[in-house]
Amino acid sequence: MDAAEQWIALSDAGNGLEDFFDIYFPRAVKILDFQHAVGHLTALAKLLRPGAAGEELLTHWCHLLKHAGGAKLLGVLEALARKPLPEAAQTEYGEVLTYFRNHMHRMDYPEYLRRGWQIGSGAIESACKTVVNQRLCLGGMRWGEEGADEVAHLRALYRSDPDQWDDFWSQAA
Repeated sequence: MDAAEQWIALSDAGNGLEDFFDIYFPRAVKILDFQHAVGHLTALAKLLRPGAAGEELLTHWCHLLKHAGGAKLLGVLEALARKPLPEAAQTEYGEVLTYFRNHMHRMDYPEYLRRGWQIGSGAIESACKTVVNQRLCLGGMRWGEEGADEVAHLRALYRSDPDQWDDFWSQAA
């Protein structure tokens, strides 16, 4: 990892992750998973505008978040406070504002995309299922920590590039 030009810490902002990244990956740029941010907007959009109008509002907010960033969207959300909100939406609105204020520093999506960085963890989560879980969680499998670690490394190598897999085994022989 020392050879990497830039470290990226892409997460769902789970409790304690920011501190974990600060300790173990101090050089990392911390990015909030885009879909997790969108998940916090979804309920609010539906409460403010039921039906298709809520979907349109959510689409607008998502576009703004992706192409203008968290700070811009937060400004739009804060402007809603000047309008009367339905009672059912008031609590959700407060929670969304708190969430975006707390995580805005990890929502500079236009910059991340400009640099070619991922803003969603879906591919990583899928790789974990494909690379790790499919091998380690088969019926009857029992793994200790050391064995699981070794098999996970081999599985990652196998799933990465056929040439790397062949090179590894030609050197092991």
